[in-house]
Amino acid sequence: MSKSAKTDETYDEALPRLQLALVKLQQQALAEGQKVLVIFEGRDAAGKDGTIQRITEHMSVRATRVVALSKPSDIERTQWYFQRYVSHLPAGGQFAIFNRSWYNRAGVERVMGFSTLAEQEDFLREVPLFEQMLVASGIHLVKIWMDVSKAEQADRLAERKDDPLKVLKSSPLDEFAQPRWDDYSAARDEMLRRTDTAQAPWVCVKADHKKTARLNVIRHLIKALGEPGLARSVEPPDPQVLFPFEIAALSDGRLCP
Repeated sequence: MSKSAKTDETYDEALPRLQLALVKLQQQALAEGQKVLVIFEGRDAAGKDGTIQRITEHMSVRATRVVALSKPSDIERTQWYFQRYVSHLPAGGQFAIFNRSWYNRAGVERVMGFSTLAEQEDFLREVPLFEQMLVASGIHLVKIWMDVSKAEQADRLAERKDDPLKVLKSSPLDEFAQPRWDDYSAARDEMLRRTDTAQAPWVCVKADHKKTARLNVIRHLIKALGEPGLARSVEPPDPQVLFPFEIAALSDGRLCP
């Protein structure tokens, strides 16, 4: 059996068990009135959509919301930056999953010049305080950075162009992902360095292999959010795939340069 076939077999066996644990996790959240917010960030084509789809596949539609906001309207541009996100925060018993979030200001807005240097600096200074308030209010906040290599991103972006079923994943910004790779790396590094806090830490996921990344993300959610018995029922994430952010990861090869 090839390595790829063996990996797929393991994935097909592991995913249903982990999704069942996610259902139990949501039952726990509903029973206890927990408020869960999961933020997914990463470069274009890092695998956020597919990971979120597997997480939510068997979860309650009523108690689960996936938030993927479009660019701000003219009115929203005049508001406090965090204002349009606040209405999407979870209430008791709810899971809110942000497919990109307020961290747009530290990523695409910085690279593409959609906000000013002063606005970007204000954001990096304010977001740790904002997230501390969310956590203090009782929200369970999980922040996930999905990291993909330049070569793998190129392959996935090309596939989007060639596969008519993936055409809706394409964005006009895709064409800048590769030429501005280094700019996105610099933005990522500063964002992680300045917004990783004890109250709202980042975890990083090596996402070149989509299926391995998905399984490890789900394991992390169950370990981070589940009651002790549920958390013990799943194996921990592979530290070679998913790991807490630390400054050394910016230079030791764990994050793609």
